[in-house]
Amino acid sequence: MDSPSAVRLVTRWEPLRVLRILAWLALLLVLLALPLYVDAAWLKAGQYTMIGAVGAIGLTMLVGQAGQLSLAHAFFLLAGGTAYSVLAGPTDDPRVVGFGLDPGLSLVGAVVITALLGLAFAPVSGRLRGIYLGVASLSLVFLGLYFGQSADELTGGTSTGRAPAQFTLFGFPFSNAGPEISVLGVPLRQAERIWYLFLLLTLIALVIARGAVRGRVGRAWRAVRDNEAAAAVMGVNVARAKAGAFAVSSAYAGLAGVMTVLWFDILKPDESEFGTYGINTSIAFLAMVIIGGLGSVPGALVGALVVNGLPQVLSLYSTELGWFTGTGDGAVTPILISSFVYGAAIILVVLFEPGGLAAIGRRITGRMRGSGRARGRNPREEEKS
Repeated sequence: MDSPSAVRLVTRWEPLRVLRILAWLALLLVLLALPLYVDAAWLKAGQYTMIGAVGAIGLTMLVGQAGQLSLAHAFFLLAGGTAYSVLAGPTDDPRVVGFGLDPGLSLVGAVVITALLGLAFAPVSGRLRGIYLGVASLSLVFLGLYFGQSADELTGGTSTGRAPAQFTLFGFPFSNAGPEISVLGVPLRQAERIWYLFLLLTLIALVIARGAVRGRVGRAWRAVRDNEAAAAVMGVNVARAKAGAFAVSSAYAGLAGVMTVLWFDILKPDESEFGTYGINTSIAFLAMVIIGGLGSVPGALVGALVVNGLPQVLSLYSTELGWFTGTGDGAVTPILISSFVYGAAIILVVLFEPGGLAAIGRRITGRMRGSGRARGRNPREEEKS
C-alpha cells in the first residue's frame, strides 16, 4: 500500500504532467494546421528543421546517453540518401543503378543499411573513447566524399547527381501527381504533403527515442557512459551497448539522409569536404545536441530549430524585407549570421549552462514542482522530460 507521502507527491506532480501533455498536444495541433495557413516557402523551412531534428535525436542518444563522440553523421546522411535513391530508383535508367522497389520499403531499407554500416564501425567505437573516437569517426566523412565522387553509377556523380524516386506510401503520392486533395479549401500539393510526411517521420523518431532512453536500453547506455567497468560488473555487455548506440544513431542519420534527398529533390554528392554531406554538416548536428542539451531528446528538437531553422527563417525574411542585399566575398548573409548565432549559443552553453536548453527547462520544471532543486546542472543527467 502506498504511503501518504507518496500519494501526496503523485498528486502534487500530476497537474504539471497534465500541462506537459497538453503542451505537446497543442504543439502537434499547431504543426498539423500550419500547412493550411502558411506559404510553401515557410513549409520548406519547417521541413528542413525536421530533417535536423531527426538527425539530432540520433546523435544526442549516441553522444549524450551513450557517451560516444561521433563526427560521422554527414557520412550516414549520404549513405541513407544513396541507399534510398538506389533501392527506389528506376531500373531502366542506363546512367545509374536502380532496383525499382516501393519507395516506402526503400525508406525502411535505407534505414536498415545505415544501421548496418554503423554496426560495422562497432570494432572501432568499442575500442576508442572521447576525442580519439571523434577523429576516427571523422574519417568516415572523407570516405563518403570519395565514395560520392567515385561511384557515379550509384550517386549520379558530382556534376549532375540523380533525382530520387517520388515518395509514395500505400499508393498515395507525396507530390503534385495523383488525386487532388483539399482541406478547408486549401489544396494539399507537394509542399503540404511532404510536410505531413516529415512530421510523421519526426514523431515516430521521437517516440522511439523516448522509449529507448527511458527503457532498459537507455539505462545500459548511461551505465556504460558513466563507468564501463561498473557497467560490466552490473551485467551490461559494454561492447554490445556501444555497438547498439552507434547503430541506432546511424539509422536516425540515414532516415535524415532520405528526408534530405526528398527535400532537395536530388541526390548530389559534394565536390569538397564542405557541403551538404561534409564536415560542416557533422559539426552542425553536434551543435544541435550541445545547444539543446546532451542526452535530451526534446532538447535536440530545439537545437535543430536554432541551427537548421534559423538560417531558413533569416533567408525568408531577408527576401521579404530586403535584408542582406550586399554583394561580394565580405557580404553578410543569413547563413553567416546564423553561424554566429549558434556559435555564440554554444559558447554560452559551455560557460554558463553545460546542460543546454534542456537543463533550463528542467530547472523551471523543478521550481514549478516546488522542489527548489536545479537539476539541470549536470549535462549527463538522465533524460526525464
